[in-house]
Amino acid sequence: MATLHKDRLSALDASFLAQERESSHMHVGALVILTGRPPTHEELVEHVESRLHLVPRYRQKLAESPLETGRPFWVDDPRLNLDYHVRHTALPRPGSENQLRQLAGRLFSQRLDRHKPLWELWLVQGLEVEQGESGERFVLISKTHHSMVDGVAGVDIATVLFDLTSEPEDPPPRLRWAPHREPSGVELVAHNVVDVARRPLSLAGGAARALTRPGRTAGRLREAAQGVGEVLWAGLNPAPSTPLNVEIGPHRRLFWVRAQLADLKWIKDALGGTVNDVVLTVVTAALRRWLRERGVRTEGLELRALVPVSIRTDEQQGQPGNRIAAMRGPLPVYIDDPVERLGIVREAMRDIKESKQALGAELIAGVQEFAPPTLLAQASRLNFSTRLFNLIVTNVPGPQFPLYLLGRELREIVPIAFLPEHHALAIAIMSYNGRIDFGLLADYDALPDVEDLGAMLEESLEELLAATRPRKRAAKRSRRPASSRSSGSRT
Repeated sequence: MATLHKDRLSALDASFLAQERESSHMHVGALVILTGRPPTHEELVEHVESRLHLVPRYRQKLAESPLETGRPFWVDDPRLNLDYHVRHTALPRPGSENQLRQLAGRLFSQRLDRHKPLWELWLVQGLEVEQGESGERFVLISKTHHSMVDGVAGVDIATVLFDLTSEPEDPPPRLRWAPHREPSGVELVAHNVVDVARRPLSLAGGAARALTRPGRTAGRLREAAQGVGEVLWAGLNPAPSTPLNVEIGPHRRLFWVRAQLADLKWIKDALGGTVNDVVLTVVTAALRRWLRERGVRTEGLELRALVPVSIRTDEQQGQPGNRIAAMRGPLPVYIDDPVERLGIVREAMRDIKESKQALGAELIAGVQEFAPPTLLAQASRLNFSTRLFNLIVTNVPGPQFPLYLLGRELREIVPIAFLPEHHALAIAIMSYNGRIDFGLLADYDALPDVEDLGAMLEESLEELLAATRPRKRAAKRSRRPASSRSSGSRT
């Protein structure tokens, strides 16, 4: 049997495949804006080829097991063609950002071909230069199936394409790639039969190890029981029905909002909490405005956001696949006052972190490793049910220093999430080099006003900043030297 047949998808990675529908695509990505002369398509393909060995998963495709006898495998694609995966297009004149948003929306409306490695990289030329600047701008749009990449840890091809300086770095040497033979259906079934037979042994081995550490195991079991209970309790308290939770189609709209990371840090320093608390508060305020404009009563209404968190250990850093669990964070749209709203979000997120909800989600994901494919598919649909959450909100801290592609500086990263069934909006947030971008992915028909929601995000951030200004003036006065204060009092 071929060596790579053992590279089976985890239960979590397979769940993203099971959840995918014609109207619900499970790819994620980013829109990256760079400055300088755009590389040619040939230059970009050559650059990708020179570093593809650093992310070998991008050379692999799915091998589905016949008769659903087990989860799929990753196998080498002997027909890998980078000209298919690395694509090139240009915006029509004038090359506005609105035209770029329309193009990106169309690209994210198209499912990835499961018979090929599940990724695309688009080079987009012709983006107009910002007012007051000279030179050129171009765009990279990455699109990767969620089963391949951990959206929190960001282990994907983008992590190896960029350099830390404007001088392109030489990647580690690569060996000549020889793809392994593609497995037959009989071999896949045989592997799955062996895997099913080994599951009881894996469970027994875990039990034996637990017996050698009874004190530690007992404490872990108490935490596990508490965590699973909290996850189940969250599931028994359904998220409210809103205009965000409707039937969706395959088409997408994309919009993004820019902000300065320093503004969010100022707010959290002035009012307390974390940058993520501030992000969730801004999202809450914008959704409150949007719902009220649609005639939805927000009194007593609390939305629920699915907030992915990384459970990747130090030993798992750099490994492919997903190592994430999901917490369900409250968005108190019933609160009118921005400072009070931040306080509610801050306390709620602190309570969730101190609870065992993430541990419970991790353990449930671990149990799914032993589930048959049909049960796994049903569980994945439950995980993304509208009973559990109204929208996805994911916040990924990025590098706070400039990155470069073939000597061109990366100016902006717009993260793009995915829409599960009956979820018309997902908001992904990422910081980079002093700025932070909110990427809004919306169903084309359910949210034709996603641009208005973007404006409401900007208004909500400004509202929080305004709430800190009295504190800001007081802080400045307290920092003035005594001599200047006393001289001012005599005039």
